[in-house]
Amino acid sequence: MRYGFVIDQRRCIGCHACTVACKEENRVPLGAFRTWVKYVERGTFPQTRRYFSVLRCNHCDDAPCVTICPTVALYRRPDGIVDFDSSRCVGCKGCMQACPYDALYIDPDTHTAAKCNYCAHRVEVGLEPACVIVCPEQAIIAGDLDDPASTIARIVDREPVQVRKAEQGTRPKVFYLGADASALSPELQTPSDQYLWAQRPREEVDLVRMVTSVQPRSGPGAGALSRSVYDVPHQVRPWGWRVAAYLWTKSIAAGVLLVAALAGTGGWGGLLGIGAPAISLLFLILTTALLILDLKRADRFAYVLLKPNWRSWLVRGAWILMAFGMVAAVWLIGGLSDRGDIVSAVFVPAVLLALAAAGYSAFLFGQAEGRDFWQSPLVLPHLIVAALAAGSATLLLASLVWRTGAPAAGRYVFHPADVLGPLMVLSLLANAVLLAIELGSHHPVRDVAKAAMLITRGGYRARFWAGVVLAGTVAPIAFVMADLALTLPALSQLAAVLTLGGLWLWEDLWVKAGQSIPLS
Repeated sequence: MRYGFVIDQRRCIGCHACTVACKEENRVPLGAFRTWVKYVERGTFPQTRRYFSVLRCNHCDDAPCVTICPTVALYRRPDGIVDFDSSRCVGCKGCMQACPYDALYIDPDTHTAAKCNYCAHRVEVGLEPACVIVCPEQAIIAGDLDDPASTIARIVDREPVQVRKAEQGTRPKVFYLGADASALSPELQTPSDQYLWAQRPREEVDLVRMVTSVQPRSGPGAGALSRSVYDVPHQVRPWGWRVAAYLWTKSIAAGVLLVAALAGTGGWGGLLGIGAPAISLLFLILTTALLILDLKRADRFAYVLLKPNWRSWLVRGAWILMAFGMVAAVWLIGGLSDRGDIVSAVFVPAVLLALAAAGYSAFLFGQAEGRDFWQSPLVLPHLIVAALAAGSATLLLASLVWRTGAPAAGRYVFHPADVLGPLMVLSLLANAVLLAIELGSHHPVRDVAKAAMLITRGGYRARFWAGVVLAGTVAPIAFVMADLALTLPALSQLAAVLTLGGLWLWEDLWVKAGQSIPLS
């Protein structure tokens, strides 16, 4: 059994009865929608036509929201309905990023995720969903797709139905009949900063204007774009500055211990034995705090460990960070007790867990399948390189406070300036190459191309070129090279500050740009 919908857009009159019935049946708060009607127009007056599209959760057979949910608050029932349990939700907003159809929202009353659940409470007692029974034109057909005798199965088998974003591979079960392609595909729509009967929120308007600045105005396909003239409000960029800051603090936490382990041939006191693990633990605590504070239900943060979905990289990442913290703590104990044997024993685990802590976010963002810009295979190497740059920069600054300690007999004496400066330069050069490939190469996916253009030529260009490239990459490399030539340590220290600033700015731009392209 697999329940699904057919939306017959040939019959739909855009009356919003389905929206009202859904809100009444499920007590959906004001400003939130489980199903809604979007209007788009094509043509030039007087040769103009308006198209409607009824949008909602697609109850995918391979639902990415179910995979990313860390607490099994979203789950697929045996009858194919993707339902949710608000009592388990921590409000991480991962499902909102994973859904390519913009179907989820945060309930303003419960602060948990919600969406269309096929009126499961009605289906269980033999009733049809509220939207089906209220539609005056019978434009919404519900039923079992696996039952060959059902109306919906016959329509899907015999009629030229369409689905939204089939390329995402989610196997959606909401089929459209007679819908205009531009009404179902946001990449074929020109966003508008105002609607019929509605004024868009200021944040949405600013984002629309930014995206419109990189929208093709001429050339092949530009004339086929439709105009969005009515839609419901959507949350702009569910993941904000805390997520960008989490990537930054995590790169420092992982990078400091990684660099210390790779350079750990000197003494175990001071910078390497005490400073490195202490800094790593401090930024790991900040990382954890940012993750918890970003939850809409921070009081339930323990559910990630107590009610885990082991397929979610939010859960896997939490355990990786815990294991990494334990290794850093053991390292610190060894440094404080001047036990080089303890520190040496955790070298290999420290390197492996530091790499895992730095890089697991690539798989987490990869599960956010609604955001094409985050699906790049270069995210993992970038996170590793960023950790090396952040770790070397932080240790370079920390060397002003901690000394390296006395080396063991016959061992190399670790001098921070000799190792950390060149390592920081090499990391920045590698990161620059990755950014050039990521942003400068041809992108066959239109949303990825637009997100890249937002960074290089759109609303984020000033912060990217001035902040990330010039101040965060070129200047630090130049300052370190000048220090190596002229022996001016202050230049390397300034380079370290600029490096950390550039890395923070890039993470912020990357998170914002990935969420700037509309999903519906």
